[in-house]
Amino acid sequence: MALLTTFLQILFGGLSVGAAYSLIALAMVIIYKTSEVLNFAQGDMAMMATFFAHSLLIGQGVPFGWAVAAALLFGIGLAGLAEFLVMRRAKEPNVLGLIIITLGLEMIVFGFASWKWGGDPKDLPIPFGPADGIAIQGVMMSYLELATLAVSALVILALYLFLAHTKAGLAMKAVQQNRPMARLMGVRAPRILMLAWMLAGLAGSVAGLLIAPAGTVDPYMMWDPMLKGFAAAVLGGMTSLPGAALGGALMGIVENLFGYYVSTKFKSVVPFAVILLVLTVRPSGLLARHYVKKV
Repeated sequence: MALLTTFLQILFGGLSVGAAYSLIALAMVIIYKTSEVLNFAQGDMAMMATFFAHSLLIGQGVPFGWAVAAALLFGIGLAGLAEFLVMRRAKEPNVLGLIIITLGLEMIVFGFASWKWGGDPKDLPIPFGPADGIAIQGVMMSYLELATLAVSALVILALYLFLAHTKAGLAMKAVQQNRPMARLMGVRAPRILMLAWMLAGLAGSVAGLLIAPAGTVDPYMMWDPMLKGFAAAVLGGMTSLPGAALGGALMGIVENLFGYYVSTKFKSVVPFAVILLVLTVRPSGLLARHYVKKV
């Protein structure tokens, strides 16, 4: 019985962590589905939104709900600004060049955050303590873990419905498949690309705000979650929104099981192992469909 309780505890903890990974994976998938570009600045942009929330809560005394809402708007605006001022200005870009630009953007955002807020770890205050929670059949569930699961599920569901059942979602798919033809059909590709970045900024900012209370707010806070979110996106499929959610959940669970039953020293190896395994066995991911682009 004790072994089963321990296993369920590890499973639940991994699922809650994996929910945050799913949001990061979802953010990367949204941009990739539209432009086939991997946005490696996603994590640091989420870190900026988290720092913004911390500044409002601690420096300005803004109520928690308003600070979170303002931080999400900040994250959306930052992502839209990055697309408009940086990505859109690239002259005759190819996919590799745009990916390199996102790496440069990551370093700029990281450097600005380090200069503005410093490198000292800071706590993000929340309405309840990280250890507060409930116990069900011996399995401890903190309010933070439950909130992470609930909020992540709502955001993932809302974004999936928006992208799968709206004209904007169809336009994103059209822009990825054949941008010149999409333009001929009346799709305004630049606006669609900005929308994709803004939606990714929303998902990433939510992930940052959910991850910070369990750790600290500092310039490095999203490096590890970003890596694992990317691995989750590869695992689920870089063009599949349900795959991103599934990949994040599996990544969190596997990481927790590996850390408990094998060694915590090698937990950081898990994402790399997953990426290598998936790219070798099933390059398209678990749920993504392999397709041939028409030109």
